[in-house]
Amino acid sequence: METEREVKSDPRRGLPSVERLARAVRQTGCELPDWALRDAARGLLEEERERVRVSSGAATLETLIARARERAEALCQPHPRRVVNATGIVLHTNLGRAPLAPGAAQAVAAAAAGYSDLEFDLPSGKRGDRQAAVAAKLARLGGCEAALVVNNNAAAVLLALNTLARDREVIVSRGELVEIGGSFRVPEIMQRAGVKLVEVGSTNRTHAGDYADSVGPDTALLLKVHRSNFALSGFTAEVGLPELAAIGAEHGLPLLEDLGSGTFVELPGLPREAFVPARLQLGADLVCFSGDKLLGGPQSGLLLGSAERISELRRNPLARALRLDKLSLAALDWTLEAYLVGTAERDLPVLRQLSEPIGHLEKRARVLAERLAKLAGASARVEARAEPSPVGGGSVPGLELPGWVVAVEPAAGAERVVGRLRAAAVPVVARVRDAKVLLDVRTLLDGDADALEQAFRHALR
Repeated sequence: METEREVKSDPRRGLPSVERLARAVRQTGCELPDWALRDAARGLLEEERERVRVSSGAATLETLIARARERAEALCQPHPRRVVNATGIVLHTNLGRAPLAPGAAQAVAAAAAGYSDLEFDLPSGKRGDRQAAVAAKLARLGGCEAALVVNNNAAAVLLALNTLARDREVIVSRGELVEIGGSFRVPEIMQRAGVKLVEVGSTNRTHAGDYADSVGPDTALLLKVHRSNFALSGFTAEVGLPELAAIGAEHGLPLLEDLGSGTFVELPGLPREAFVPARLQLGADLVCFSGDKLLGGPQSGLLLGSAERISELRRNPLARALRLDKLSLAALDWTLEAYLVGTAERDLPVLRQLSEPIGHLEKRARVLAERLAKLAGASARVEARAEPSPVGGGSVPGLELPGWVVAVEPAAGAERVVGRLRAAAVPVVARVRDAKVLLDVRTLLDGDADALEQAFRHALR
């Protein structure tokens, strides 16, 4: 009898079925698809059963309906969705890095909407090369013989290592064995490429002799990796590209530089090594970098260098597995054309943001602060003030540009408000410092101000 009473009193028995909960959500006027209602109800009920098992008291049906509807709405959100980047971080990896120029986005839409001559040579009527156009433009911009494009820079490194040094040794400085986003590490990529890593030097100091002394009969390649997401300071030393090129030439070894991030214009404030043509002129046989960082284009991995080396890479079967799709090719082609005709600094959002005059930033911040102060009233203190902006995106570690922000000190607390900004219809991502929400105007795109105002109104409710 005791066991029977325990079963009857088990609060889990009072939970609704998946179908009943899904129907109850539908009856609230919800017009979401059935799959989302069922998935939301199923997941919520599984969690609720587990919660009730270890505690006491099940949630009310009204609470379950509200929570299931919220889950169903989240399931139906498009992904990725538009957000307003108010962090000031121009190349924010978690927010998609470089936004495409409107012209590049239109090129993507045109390529997606119908058929194209992606791999069709119109004059001859025969199969064509999908990369011929972008490769020619890259080679012209880089001042090199040839180029190749794959789907990201990690893929570019993987392809180059596997092609040029499979089952052989690659020499790299210990101070350049970086970990990139998502916990991926350069040594792990090298291992997957099938090469043997030879570390030289120490964490903070590597000399030319360290490379030369490590060259042996199994050495196939010298690798230089840009420390794109951290900086070494203090008692440090590294070997420059010309010295490495001389060592490679002496021993008949190619030199690959993983630049991480590069561009084809020289912007004030950015380090010299970001200018790709200069790296090739300094002696690298191959240079690779991301297309969606300082270049300002779509996600891609760009390889530039000698015709001989690029030809070897193209013949590797991995090149097909890592190739770029037609949409990214369309965006990249448009972006490269902007560089060639000299409009990149005007047309590419990343370059505009990086080079915007401080006076313009101040004016924009003061206008936005005035608008937000009217909305906030007594619920928050709002002011425009000078504040540096980190470039970010695994590009130029530690580099900050002078900038302006709107600092909001809400009575409800900065963490609560910044969380509600992210929950707005068009989410706004901002920084918090010293109990203030910082809205950096450097990364606000055309049309963002209205969405930011709506999110701000929502956050202060």
